[in-house]
Amino acid sequence: MQQNHEKVALVFGGSRGIGASIVKRLAAGGYRTAFTFVSSEAAAQALAADVDADGGTTLAIRADSADPGEIADAVARTVERFGRIDAAIVNAGLFRMAPIDAATLADLDAMLAVNVRGVFLAIQAAAGAMNDGGRVVTIGSNVAIRTGMAGASIYQFTKAAVAAMVKGIALDLAPRAITVNNVQPGPTDTDLNAGALDLLAERSPLKRVASPAEIAGLVAYLLRDEAGYMTGSSVTIDGGFTL
Repeated sequence: MQQNHEKVALVFGGSRGIGASIVKRLAAGGYRTAFTFVSSEAAAQALAADVDADGGTTLAIRADSADPGEIADAVARTVERFGRIDAAIVNAGLFRMAPIDAATLADLDAMLAVNVRGVFLAIQAAAGAMNDGGRVVTIGSNVAIRTGMAGASIYQFTKAAVAAMVKGIALDLAPRAITVNNVQPGPTDTDLNAGALDLLAERSPLKRVASPAEIAGLVAYLLRDEAGYMTGSSVTIDGGFTL
């Protein structure tokens, strides 16, 4: 594993599921890590304790990705603690199901605030504090390619927006050699899918769902030196779900 003992990563939405696996994977690879959380304080503190017990260094920051001020504060606190940011992973997201005739304005505004505006602002803030040659990775979804179910139209178009956003921001940051890529997981074994894992596994060509560690592994690769020529891409990791 590539060691990164002088590097710092900030994970937006890092206390549970895929985000927590990313924090653990990067910490194991030598990154000093900061991560944000909103409601899962117990999970956040447990994750920080686990990382510290394994010899890593991490900082848990309460920050709502729907709040521009808290996004900026998370970046400032990371720089204050660690002195720099080399990688930003934007995993924070909000998922609400509702068909078009039942979706509310509150649902629409909430998902836009976190899944689109929050992603843009997190990248903007982190890149402003990032060293040249840094890395940005967003966590999108394979629903940007294929929904597969009714009631997910708002969530789908927010994730499609992230895939498009990454292309434009990659061009903006290319002069600084900062790469920007989007990882699009399919069904993954997290609490979001806890009640549907068997059904989702049956629908998969590989007859299983992903582990969060598999998604974290792809993120870790995109931060490596070997991935320095890859930018503006959306990479789907879904076991063939969208084939």
